[in-house]
Amino acid sequence: MADSDHASRVISGKTWEDFCDALKDAGKVILRPEAPATELDRAEGWRYLSRLLRLGLESKLEFADTDFPVLYALSHTTAKIGADNPDNIYHNATIDGSKEYRLKGMRGTVPYFSWGTKANRYTTDGTMTSTGELDTHSLVVEPDGTFEIILSQKKQGKNWLPMAADSTMLLGRQTFLDRATEIPAQVTIEQINGPKLPKPLSAKQLDEGLHEAVQFVTGTARAFAVLSQDFQRKPNDWITTEQEHWYKIGGDPKIFYLHAYWALKPDEALVIEGPVPDCAFWNIQLDNYWWESLDYRYLSAHVQKGSAKYNKDGSVTIVIAAEDTGVGNFIDTAGHTSGTLLLRWVDAKSHPIPTCKVVKLSDLKA
Repeated sequence: MADSDHASRVISGKTWEDFCDALKDAGKVILRPEAPATELDRAEGWRYLSRLLRLGLESKLEFADTDFPVLYALSHTTAKIGADNPDNIYHNATIDGSKEYRLKGMRGTVPYFSWGTKANRYTTDGTMTSTGELDTHSLVVEPDGTFEIILSQKKQGKNWLPMAADSTMLLGRQTFLDRATEIPAQVTIEQINGPKLPKPLSAKQLDEGLHEAVQFVTGTARAFAVLSQDFQRKPNDWITTEQEHWYKIGGDPKIFYLHAYWALKPDEALVIEGPVPDCAFWNIQLDNYWWESLDYRYLSAHVQKGSAKYNKDGSVTIVIAAEDTGVGNFIDTAGHTSGTLLLRWVDAKSHPIPTCKVVKLSDLKA
């Protein structure tokens, strides 16, 4: 589309009309016949779209200038994507693979720290392929706790994070064992040899930004709704141990992911038991149908390496239910009757597959 066409659309208001129409159409994802239609699930579905819209506008419009990148978060306490990790701080930036960038900061004390460049295609085919990775083990930190990472296609610097021609997103993860005592890293990003000042907002930027933002809403919501539908064929058990798919949608290659769809009656519990491998970190979390973590600020929504109660042999027992029976590590369904579930083994030397069993709550009373 020519610049004059973008200008005409913006001046006439056609840009806004198309944006609103496309956003209305995104609601069809929430109304898919296989999606749960309870009051809670439906309310969370509409809220999910509003959250995705906030994130889409940030990534595709507000922070979309690749000459002046900004670190923001595509998942946090009130906006969530793809089984977001309750123990993470996420960092994202919109980048251009043909340019070069510098990350600078203080390392802090968070145990696991990783960065990846991605070819983000959530607006089209729901993928986010890795184009470069750097993590705790390979990061060179100076004696004063500072570090510098260069993002480029050509290797350079002490810490090099590769990019490809199609790299469009930076994704960082800080993973905590204890948020109360550990110090998060402080990080900034800048383009190397970029312009001194940004250009005024153009009609083309506004027109394309609004279009891509609503495509992000629809594409992201659809991608995870399709996964939930697929998972429903085998409830209350791990769907697959194959990892390649999760890496294609943005997963960290150092993480082994186990996903499941859970569905319980009010008097039932899902008991998950198994050994814990030698690993940097692990956690298990409960998510709603839309792959949003439940509100871990207030709920017992997840269990992790630092907070878990271990059995005498070092294994763990996780109990997912509507009430705490005092047995094992309790995760609260919080009014839901179904949803999704994720277990992560992070930088693990082995990947055991825990058992899953549905039992009556009355059989679990301590």
